[in-house]
Amino acid sequence: MTQPSVTLESNPHLVLQTDSGKRYLPLVGSNCWTIGRSEDNNLVLSDPWISRNHAMLQCTETGDYYLIDLGSRNGSFVNGRRVSVPVTLKHGDRLTFGQTELDFYCPSVPNNPSDAMGLDSGEFNATATLHVRRLISVVVVDIRNFTVLTRQLDETVLSEMIGSWFRHAGNIIRQRGSWVDKYIGDAIMAVWFHGTQGVNQEELFRILHALSDLHKMTEELTTRHPLPFPLRIGAGLNTGYAMVGNTGSGDRPDYTALGDTVNSAFRLETCTKQIGQDVALGKTTYQYLASFSADPTGFAEYSVNLKGYETPTITYACSFDDLDKFLLTQETPESEQQER
Repeated sequence: MTQPSVTLESNPHLVLQTDSGKRYLPLVGSNCWTIGRSEDNNLVLSDPWISRNHAMLQCTETGDYYLIDLGSRNGSFVNGRRVSVPVTLKHGDRLTFGQTELDFYCPSVPNNPSDAMGLDSGEFNATATLHVRRLISVVVVDIRNFTVLTRQLDETVLSEMIGSWFRHAGNIIRQRGSWVDKYIGDAIMAVWFHGTQGVNQEELFRILHALSDLHKMTEELTTRHPLPFPLRIGAGLNTGYAMVGNTGSGDRPDYTALGDTVNSAFRLETCTKQIGQDVALGKTTYQYLASFSADPTGFAEYSVNLKGYETPTITYACSFDDLDKFLLTQETPESEQQER
């Protein structure tokens, strides 16, 4: 096989060892690449031990590369260690999916992070990363009356139902450009990263569509299982700066976002029960929304007392029906233009 050009060697890529030689898989032209057996993946690997949608590589604006397992059956591994949370990759890392091994090459990423930052090698490992301040949007979605449901539902049905909800929720979040950061009992938390220029219209509407999708998926699950009452969800969406990175010990890293932006998202979700709405937006999120839409109808302003906050907080909330109507009004002009 022809050796890679200087251009390829200087660009980020994966190297797959095959019987006929090396296969080079360039990581260019996007900031996200999916890996799996299915033909709709960016990197298709014909390995029966690999799931149809196995893993995802993501490049941030800072040039960092993350490996994210997509709930694969046999797992994803970096240098022999199974990935359970998003892992920062370094030059020369060995990635394993099923029985397939690939080498990650990115000369611009140090192959020894401890040397690059002046840290002792014992203080840094393959899955560690520094916390960095990023503009993010945080979504928290909670199943309503879940405690009551656990008391009235057979354990087998409950397990099947909640497992299905989590699985479908993860798929929806991934389709809308993120991943589930946390599975918390009867709730999930997802984080979307934004660039230094702020939140753009496409990013925000992608998140709002994810909320709508989650609501519709929840309604559909209600028809599939013998539940004592319809399944409902509530959601909080907040935008702001937070510190993101790995927390916890070196052998049990936990990639997450920390700070008031995250805490407020949880409190906003809780306040939807108090004000009788389904979705609550933080003030910054709503300001971005208002800048993209001349008439963000359906979102009413509320002053709420969030737990842990001394002063009242302004939120903008709506029902899922109002959210769907709003999204429809935003899509209609574009649809009409395409028909013409």
